[in-house]
Amino acid sequence: MENETSGQCTKNPCWSNWRMKEHAYCHGSGGAFYGLGFIGALVYYLTTATSLLAGVLGFFKALVWPIFLVYGVLKFLGM
Repeated sequence: MENETSGQCTKNPCWSNWRMKEHAYCHGSGGAFYGLGFIGALVYYLTTATSLLAGVLGFFKALVWPIFLVYGVLKFLGM
């Protein structure tokens, strides 16, 4: 029974170690893109804030900036 569980993981190429490393190296730039976008959005929202509440709201907006980006693109495309 023990080997059966570990055998399933090695038979499936998606779960093998080399496949996970390949996936992480090939598609790992999304975190950097989000991180730089977060910093940029945070700086923008905090510098335009006129009160403490606006600054706190700006922090939360900076966390979800991709939502605003996708919304703006879809609105521009008329979808």
